Amino acid sequence: MALMKKTTFKISKMDCPSEEQMIRMKLEGIDSIEQLSFDIPQRKLTIFHTAEVDRFEQRIYDLKLEASLMETVDEEMEVPAKNQAESNQKTALWWVLIINFVFFILEMTYGWLSKSMGLVADSLDMLADSIVYGLSLMAVGAAIAKKKLVAKLSGYFQIALALFGLIEVIRRFVGFEAIPVFQTMIIISFLALIANSISLYLIQRTKSKEAHIQASMIFTSNDIVINLGVITAGILVHFTSSRYPDLVIGSIIFLIVIKGAIRILNLAK
Repeated sequence: MALMKKTTFKISKMDCPSEEQMIRMKLEGIDSIEQLSFDIPQRKLTIFHTAEVDRFEQRIYDLKLEASLMETVDEEMEVPAKNQAESNQKTALWWVLIINFVFFILEMTYGWLSKSMGLVADSLDMLADSIVYGLSLMAVGAAIAKKKLVAKLSGYFQIALALFGLIEVIRRFVGFEAIPVFQTMIIISFLALIANSISLYLIQRTKSKEAHIQASMIFTSNDIVINLGVITAGILVHFTSSRYPDLVIGSIIFLIVIKGAIRILNLAK
């Protein structure tokens, strides 16, 4: 047991893994910090540290996540060592990353072949997930400059693809494009739904209450909702014989991807 200072911050804009990784990267390299504890549902960050809070307080404020210092108290704690549970978490997250990246390629390919912007947009959402998981799984000892470079390149790449997608959606709205192949939309989205359900199962199997695992569960649950949205759009395409349901769901997902990409870019600041 060691006597530590426990400082709690309220982070009003911390609501997903992107903000958690943003904070982790911002505070990386500060030797006095022994442990970070995230409570994303309550939007709280608890830091166990040995030096004064001013060693890292300004870094948190610089992220512009509407952070405020709640309290600093002295507390005895045992600094946890790496164990099998942590290894299991990393293994699960690696599988989730691989699943997301494979379906990014699958949905992007069949999205263009079937002329479905919903599938193309969903593929970019899968890519966004892969990037977030990849950043969280990068070696702890890796240089922070390298992590920031990866975040910056990934964020700009996503924004470029999403903007291209939105332009294509507009072109298809005003043009005379063929109706998407609804069968492909439904089948591929259903497979993606299964993949995300497996990912959720793998994450739940860790039985971890840690914030980054709980946040990953929320992240993957949101993906399942998006998959259901594309399936619904495919059904509407079939019954209305119109391309508009696909374009609407595609637009919504592209905007979600852009929002996520902006958060990722904040990691590079």
